[in-house]
Amino acid sequence: MKRILVTGAGGSASHNYIESLRNNHRNEKFFIIGTDVIKYHLELCHVNRSYIIPKVNNPQYLTKLNYIIKKEKIDFLHPQPDPEVIFLTKNKNKIAAKTLLPSYTTLTICQNKMLLHDLLEKNSVDVPEAYHITSHKDLRSALKTLLRKHEKVWLRAIRGAGSRAALPVKSIEHAKMWINYWQVMKGLRIQDFMVSEFLPGKEYAFQSFWINGKLIMSQARERIEYIFGNLTPSGQSSSPSVAVTVHNDKVNELGYSAVKAIDPSATGIFCIDMKTDKKGRVVIIEINAGRFFTTSFFFSSAGLNMPYYYTKLGMGNKINYNLKKFNNIPAGWYWVRMIDMGYKLIKGERWQSMKI
Repeated sequence: MKRILVTGAGGSASHNYIESLRNNHRNEKFFIIGTDVIKYHLELCHVNRSYIIPKVNNPQYLTKLNYIIKKEKIDFLHPQPDPEVIFLTKNKNKIAAKTLLPSYTTLTICQNKMLLHDLLEKNSVDVPEAYHITSHKDLRSALKTLLRKHEKVWLRAIRGAGSRAALPVKSIEHAKMWINYWQVMKGLRIQDFMVSEFLPGKEYAFQSFWINGKLIMSQARERIEYIFGNLTPSGQSSSPSVAVTVHNDKVNELGYSAVKAIDPSATGIFCIDMKTDKKGRVVIIEINAGRFFTTSFFFSSAGLNMPYYYTKLGMGNKINYNLKKFNNIPAGWYWVRMIDMGYKLIKGERWQSMKI
């Protein structure tokens, strides 16, 4: 039985990865060890053994992690939280277990939304009009430019997941107050922000797996509703309560082109967020590399178990996956989920409710 170590195991995204391994189509069994920095979160993990470790910025982090790897005889390590992904990629040669991660340069680009935007734009990949903010003068100039064309604009942090510090604004006053709040309360700097055109259309998520620049498999979905999106200032949380699979050539081509633009030799997981502008143009808004989307078990339940294939190939196994580059799951399959209510795969418009 292969032994897998998952970091951030107390989070929803790692839970989806673990459930994907537990429910693989070959009924292969895994001994799974989970780590997290918070003991409470580990109580809900579907793992065989769990450990509390220091935060990734603690000098003892790598020593403690390698201790667990050696003690548990780990065959493969999957880091899920972004800070651990980039740290372990940078220190790949110091890890005592196999991984399947993108290059450090690629992760550096992906974890800076403005840097990513500029690189994609330079390579003729569709992105929204956006500007990096380094001063209040920059902010005023950018908003003046954008508000001439759009009713509102999108202000957000250039780093971080979960729509961090994101807010639609209609005036310089809104933007200044929002930035000031994050400066005073959260320690961000004005140069940690960017502003872009507001994108009112559909939102897509493209999950893909690559080896040495070759796309192995992918699937796109549309996010329809968000977990507690009605309670957040931005109106969304990046984690959907309802999503549906789509077959969209533009989305597929855009996801493929974006990854090739940032890394022609891409290896690992690349999860791409896209939105549609007011003219119907689909654009890239961010790429999360080296780890899965939160709801990876959606695709696994529908027949595309990307975490399982990624783990097997990461351990050096040769497997006959017999999958296509795109559209591996039928279009129109829904994934509905909610806190404390679980999740459900609905194959097409087969709803149990009746409209009267």
